[in-house]
Amino acid sequence: MESIQATKQRFGIIGNDAKLNRAIEKAIQVAPTDISVLVTGESGVGKESIPKIIHSLSHRKHGKYIAVNCGAIPEGTIDSELFGHEKGAFTGATATRSGYFEVADGGTIFLDEVGELPLPTQVRLLRVLENGEFLKVGSSKTQKTDVRIVAATNVDMSDAIAKGKFREDLYYRLSTVEIGLPPLRERSEDIHLLFRKFATDFAQKYKMPTIRLDEHATQLLLKYRWGGNIRQLRNIAEQISVLEQDRVISYDTLKSYLPDVGSNLPAVINTKKSESDFASEREILYKVLFDMQRDVNDLKKLTLELLRNDDSETVQREHSGLINKIYSEDEPEESFAEAVPARRELIVPSDVEVIGYNDTPAVTNVEDKYHFAEEIQEEETLSLQEKELELIKKSLEKYNGKRKAAAEELGISERTLYRKIKQYNL
Repeated sequence: MESIQATKQRFGIIGNDAKLNRAIEKAIQVAPTDISVLVTGESGVGKESIPKIIHSLSHRKHGKYIAVNCGAIPEGTIDSELFGHEKGAFTGATATRSGYFEVADGGTIFLDEVGELPLPTQVRLLRVLENGEFLKVGSSKTQKTDVRIVAATNVDMSDAIAKGKFREDLYYRLSTVEIGLPPLRERSEDIHLLFRKFATDFAQKYKMPTIRLDEHATQLLLKYRWGGNIRQLRNIAEQISVLEQDRVISYDTLKSYLPDVGSNLPAVINTKKSESDFASEREILYKVLFDMQRDVNDLKKLTLELLRNDDSETVQREHSGLINKIYSEDEPEESFAEAVPARRELIVPSDVEVIGYNDTPAVTNVEDKYHFAEEIQEEETLSLQEKELELIKKSLEKYNGKRKAAAEELGISERTLYRKIKQYNL
């Protein structure tokens, strides 16, 4: 079995990161078999090196190796590209064409960005993985192929499966062995080594002195996040090699080539969320409605006690805490006993819930109760108090200051609305 170091030298892989070495070791171990392999990792980490290693160290090394970028082929033609088509199968099919699976018989096919495959193509690919059979587009004749499939993706496959974008059975067939490549930011010891290798290569290519970084520029190189990974690092090294006259690169010079350098360097972020920090205006509205509902529930409790007991003084004494909570000191100068009218005989059907008690029962349009929520602007960033004040103002203006109608629309009692009016000095 070929050693990891010899494999890295053979395929030009730079770095000594433990995760990278483990990925290469797994590729060497599975190469002699025909097991399907799924290579995962972010874009630009060098996933295309793993299928080359697997093919070169397998018994198929003398067969064809075909790399297919599944994301670059239009959905309408990808079946034809992979499996071929018969003459006249569709408009423009003037001759029979062999697909990649037919051409690569006995070899290896590398399906890059396999997560971008459309669902109908995934079904065809699953059949090839299961029994090596496929149908050309427009043909009813089953053909056999002996192909080793190595796939790669930068997509979160579990998320794609959950969203119905990728078949779960196909995922398990492709990922018999899964090889993950680490992003460049997790290979801090390899970053400067890779930059020096790229700088040397471009110096030879363009016949110019090799660039090098000073101490501060080196620290910036190591701290940068490298969202594009090795591909981005290589492009930066090439740009600097071609454009800079001074071959010693300073911190400021390197910084000018790094996009969004301020947001990519490590930073302390306060992730604590304030209790009043809502994600959307809808949550603000829900919070207001829930607060109102609690007030209504408290009133329901007191009302039911009064319906069951004629002695309002006893109710007032036993529920003094609840009464003080509902009726603040800002209420009109009247006692709780005066606020509650004398008990009347009520005949309530068994299937109707008692939600309040008043001299004149109010009829509330439940379906239209919250229509005012539609008037909230989507991009407003008001606080909870400002939103409550705005809703009260709109209701009062709509009903020309009639508190009873406004309270019904807001879903609160008239007394609670009176307290809110005094609170906001309306």
